[in-house]
Parts: sequence; structure tokens; C-alpha cells
Amino acid sequence: MAERHPQARTFHSDTFNDPYEWMRGKEDPRTQAYVAAQNDYCDRRMAHLSGLRKTLFEELRDRVKQDDVSVPTRLHGYWYYGRTREGSQYGLQCRVPVRGEDDWEPPKISAGPGEGLPGEEVVFDANAQAEGHDFFSLGTLDLSRDGRYMLYGVDTRGDERYDLHIRDLDEGRDLPDLISSVSSGGIITPDGRWVFYTRMDRAWRPCAVWRHQVGTDAGKDVRVFEEGDEHFWAGVGLSYDEGSVMIATSSKTTSEILILPLTDPTGEFVPFIPRKEGVEYDVNLSRFEGAGQGGRDIPVAVVYHNVGCPNFCVDLIDMRDHRPPYRLGEGVRLAQGSPYGCEGGGQVGEPVDRPYDDPGNPAILRGARGLAIEGVGFHRDFVLLSYRSSGLPHLAVTTKKEALEDFLQGRPWRFRPIEPGQQQGAVYSIGSVDNPSYQAPRLRYAFSSYTHPSQLHELDPATGRDVLLKEAEVLGGFDPERYAERRLWVRVRDGALVPVSLVWRRGMVPGLDADGVYGFDDTVIPSPSPSDLEALGWPGNREEGETRRQGSPLFITGYGAYEVSSDPSFSIARLSLMDRGVLYAVAHVRGGGEMGRAWYEQGRRLHKRRTFEDFVDVTAALQARGWADPMRTVANGGSAGGLLMGAVANMAPQLYAGIEADVPFVDALTSILNPDLPLTVTEWDEWGDPLHDPKAYAYMKSYSPYENVEDASERRRRLGTDHFPTVLVTTSMNDTRVLYVEPLKWVARLQEPSVGADAMIKIEAEAGHAGITGRYRQWEELAYENAFCLSVLRPDGGAAAS
Repeated sequence: MAERHPQARTFHSDTFNDPYEWMRGKEDPRTQAYVAAQNDYCDRRMAHLSGLRKTLFEELRDRVKQDDVSVPTRLHGYWYYGRTREGSQYGLQCRVPVRGEDDWEPPKISAGPGEGLPGEEVVFDANAQAEGHDFFSLGTLDLSRDGRYMLYGVDTRGDERYDLHIRDLDEGRDLPDLISSVSSGGIITPDGRWVFYTRMDRAWRPCAVWRHQVGTDAGKDVRVFEEGDEHFWAGVGLSYDEGSVMIATSSKTTSEILILPLTDPTGEFVPFIPRKEGVEYDVNLSRFEGAGQGGRDIPVAVVYHNVGCPNFCVDLIDMRDHRPPYRLGEGVRLAQGSPYGCEGGGQVGEPVDRPYDDPGNPAILRGARGLAIEGVGFHRDFVLLSYRSSGLPHLAVTTKKEALEDFLQGRPWRFRPIEPGQQQGAVYSIGSVDNPSYQAPRLRYAFSSYTHPSQLHELDPATGRDVLLKEAEVLGGFDPERYAERRLWVRVRDGALVPVSLVWRRGMVPGLDADGVYGFDDTVIPSPSPSDLEALGWPGNREEGETRRQGSPLFITGYGAYEVSSDPSFSIARLSLMDRGVLYAVAHVRGGGEMGRAWYEQGRRLHKRRTFEDFVDVTAALQARGWADPMRTVANGGSAGGLLMGAVANMAPQLYAGIEADVPFVDALTSILNPDLPLTVTEWDEWGDPLHDPKAYAYMKSYSPYENVEDASERRRRLGTDHFPTVLVTTSMNDTRVLYVEPLKWVARLQEPSVGADAMIKIEAEAGHAGITGRYRQWEELAYENAFCLSVLRPDGGAAAS
């Protein structure tokens, strides 16, 4: 039990007496002793699951091909690839020389276990670099055009501050240049002479770009840009044509790009388009080769922005006819997203999923639902379009020849969808990967689903020939046909349709198996009314209904913040859950980006509670349908998804038997009120500004999990049961995104006798926001967490199906 030392926090005439704020003193012996005691308590509580943890670890390990090689990717004069060796925590970065200028056929992967390709050069061995460190994270890894100089960043603490090194690969040694304590990004110029990188301020905000001359002391580095507005982050990169250094500055609602041509690397950065509040944009410079007068190139700027298009659009500016400073909206419109439901689209009241039909759009976008444009990539031989529709990512392509014809004729471009057709009934993700070279004649893309391991394809846009380069191998007799996946919709309390993804082992979830419906379908299931819940015997008092079983064990997860989409992906660790009869669900709640910008706007700031209500309503709908049992339902989320976990545990504890909350943002109001804490000011655009806005303060206080934990007597009066889910929390002492003190305080509150919750917390001493590093250690952590979940989901100790 934690000591109580109340500290008053007063804002906007409201006082909150916080009994556990003293834990913010990280070096305080009381805090250190309390952390040690909580870890000891968690170890003792989880000790009985050691056998299950070992089994789950072995199942995961035995399904992974531990000696593996990625498909080589060409960059300038080399083919680069990654390689893993059995028994090694980290991978190797390797390369072999190209066989000639026209060599675009990747070397065949025929090496045996633990072997590389003939002529292999190991350019980076993370195992050697990590030796002697409990934590190791590789940040930037960038190379000069000739492949001689490599810039790399290393974090051995978990606090996301990296030390930059420059390695001479010809001589096999690091140069004396050492640039300490920078953010993860950084570039080395193609000629290998200059490094540009980003430093952080006292609030850990990447805000200043510096220039370093290779071969000189870092003390002589020059600051070339500083972002003074605390709402904005800054980052630095190289343009796709490698002709310019680009600084990107952005808040949650506004962005700006500054450009410096590498013809003068010590010159001044100039905004491409001056910053304007509420305007987000990005730009890429490209060309139509030999299409201009006299066979000259036509230089173009591909501008991605949200002016008049809250779900973004792409304009193509002919740089022959335009001069800086440029204006957003210039040029030819290539594609435009749907305005429905968006704050800036003038059609807030329209349903997000209403079909959008803009006559200027390419034919494949006409009638799309929840249409959001995510970008256009120009290559020498093709143009690639990325977009979202109906809650899923999509890709489309056209040849550069067709693009030029359409551009000159002023008509919609003839993009064709990329649709791998060999997996029927798959709810899939697709995305452009491994395309670093502008000159590559073919494009690569990745495909995966909940039931199908990731595939790497190479497509020739000119001929349509699609080649499967590699499919992730799952050992142990894995058969994707044993598993099923389905995407459907739940109509939640305010009428919105929330997409839900389900995946399970066939024959083990009776209700879903009986339906016989798989893949993407338009089935809508309603969220149950209070009377429906009572008819089902809810709110699920476990003391009265301990022997009752209704539906399958359900593991449900969600995120719902920052416009991040929880897209379909394959997981080997998830197989161990499904083989034990667990129905796995992903609730694509508002606050994420699955259905575009409106989906995000409807779940942030003063609409944040919709994120939590969506998750509760989806859970209740699956249980009311008879597919899931409240007494065997576990919810999971991390970071902002951990805030979701804390909120739903307070709002509807009767629906959940267990909660796993990873690095959870559960003391949100306290953190967002303090502008001196890491990253706080930049977060005001996401959550609201409770420091200066009483309405935002009151709203955040209404849901912030730590401040809304009820005593058991209050739960009983409200719900008719004092049940609260069993809680496992994970956190790290060096996390700079969600400080350890938030989950620590929350668990202390849950463990108070008046609350009566069964809560445990596992605290890593040497780790950051993403947890521990090293693949075997990460597998052990996954086994630990899944063992906890299965102890709640299958208290009968059900064995895995063969």
C-alpha cells in the first residue's frame, strides 16, 4: 500500500487533493522503495503462471524463423538487406555490390542458416553495438551516395536521446565526430560532407536543426534553424530526388516546409509555402523526364495539403510556370478526399461513411466512403497513390507515360488499384515499402492481414506483372485456413457506425462460425440498450454468476488518438490466444484515422469521451450478440490506448474481467496542466488546453482515469455490482512520453481498500516508451502479458488446439 501525502492542485477554482503526487520524485528513496515493492508484489502474484509463460514463449519462438534474410533493396551502388541469426537479440544490416547500372533484379536469397549472400559486407551489427547495455535502440541509419560514410544514432537508456556517430565503412572505423544527446532523426548529405540533425529543448521537444561538417569537432556545429513556438516539432530530411535538405515543422494542426538546395549546403533555408494556422501541407520535388521543349525535363512540385480539403488533396505544380513564394491550391488537382463530417469541410452533419463522388477524382475514388488521401509518390517510371476508404488503406498506380498524357490533357489520372487477389476473405493492409530509389523501374508493396503473414510484392506498372518476392514464414505447421477474419460495423449510441475487426480460430467461436461470413462485409450490429443488458443477466456480477458461460473468451484492443489507424496486421503471438479459443477484436474507435479526418476530429478535445463510449458500445454489442462472455473479456491498450483502458474500466467495469494497460496515459489532466513536462504544450492541440481554458479543464477532469476511480460502494450504487476488472499495468522508468509516475499513481489508487480492485504493475528499470529491446526479451515480455490475459480469459486453463 502506498503512503498518502495529499498535495493540493488548484485550477479554475477547482481543487484536487492528490495523495500520490509525491511519487514524481524519481530519485526519492521512498519512490524507489515503492517501485521495488510493487515489482516484488507483481512477481509473487504472477509466479503461478511461470509454466504458462514458458509454454507461450516456446510456442512463439518455435513459430519464428530465427535465421532469416530480408529481400535486398537497391540504393545507389549496393543491394542492402537485413539478416537475423538464431540466438542473437538483434539483426545485422548488410550489403552486396550491384552487378551494373541496369541491375534491378534483387539477389536470390539462397543462404543457409546463419549465412549471408556471397560477397556480403556487414555494415552494422546491433549485437556488437548493444554489448554491455541492458537497453539498445537504433535511431537514424543513413548513408552517403557512394556508400562510404554511414551516420547512425544509438540510445542505450530508453529516453529517446541518441548519440550520433559517423562510420567510415571503407576503413571499418568510427570517425572522432560524436554528436551527443539528439533526437532520433538526422541525415548525411549524399556527398558525405555534412550532417544535419535535430536537438531538443528542456521539454524534450525536437525544435532546433544543426549542421555538422564531417571530420570536425561537434563543438563547432552551427544551428541553422530553431522553432520558437512550443506547439511545433521540427525534423530534418532529404528530398526524394536528394537535391535538397528539407526541414519540416508541425503541430497537430499546422505545418510548414523549409528547403535548402544542396548546391549551397551552408545557405539559408527558405519556406516553400509560408506557415498559416490550420494549414497542413507537405511537398516533394520531381519531374517529367524529357517531356519539355527541346527534350528538357518538366520540373514539378507534388503538394499534399488540406486547404479546403480536410481529408487532404494532392496538387501538381508545373514549376516552369510558377515562381516562389507558392500558394496552396496552385496547379492541377490530382485527388481530393471527402469533406463529410469534417469540421473544416462545411459538412459536419453528414455521415462520415456517406459515398463521396467528386468528378475531378480518378475513377477508382468515385463513390468511396470515408475517403482520405494519404499521398502521391513520383518515380522515374510510375506514380503511386495512397489513400484510405471504408476504414482500410489502399494503393493505386499509373505509369509515368500515362500520367504525363493525363497531365497535358487536363483530365483525371488513370490510376489502377493494386489488389492482391489470392487471399479470399482477408481483411488486409497494403502499403508502399522498400522504394528508396527514384530510378527503380518496379514498385514494391507489402500486404498482410490478420490471418495471412506479411508478403512483399514487386509490381511492374507497365505490364501489370506482380511477383511475390517473399512471404514471412511461420513454422510449426501453421495453416492460415485454420483461422478466419471479418470486418463489420457497430452502430454506437450516437448513431455512428464504428468498424470492428474480428479474427478467430475456425470451429472455436460458435456464433461466428455459424454465420459463415468472412472478410469485409456491411453487417451492422446494434449496441444493446440498458434493458437488453438486463435481459442478458448483466451487469455480470461474478459472485452470483460464477458458473455462467455465455459466448467465447474475448480479447479486445483499441487506440483511438492522434489520427493513428489500427490497421490489419499478422501476429505470431496472437496465434497462441486464438488456438485456445479466444476471439480477438480490434475496435476502430473515433480519435483514430481509420475513416479519415472526421473520425479523428470526432474523438479528440471536447469530443474525447466518444473514443471511450465507442469502445464500450463495441464490447457490449459483441457480448449481446452472444459472441463474447463478459466474465471472460479482457481489454488491452497502450499509451493513449492505455488512457482508453483506464476510462472504460471506470465507465463500464461490468463488461470486463481483465484489463492490460501498457505505459498508460492515465493521469492525463495533471500532465497536460504542466507545460514544463515533456511534450505537454504540443499536446494541447490533441486534448485541449486545460491550463487556460476552464471548459477544457472540466472536460478532461470528467474522464481522466486517475481522478475518476470509484470506491466499491459507489460502483455498487451505480451498477448493482462492485466488480472491477483485474488489472495488469506495464511501464518504464525512462519513458519520456508517458512518465512512469502516471501508471504508478493510478495503481496506488486502485489498490486502496475502499476501491477493492485487484491491480498489479510491472516496472522496467532500463527501458523507454516502447518497452524493452532485444527480440528474445521482447518475446518473453509478450509471453508474460499473454499469460496474464489467458489466466483471466481461460481460468479453466484450456490447452491450445493442435
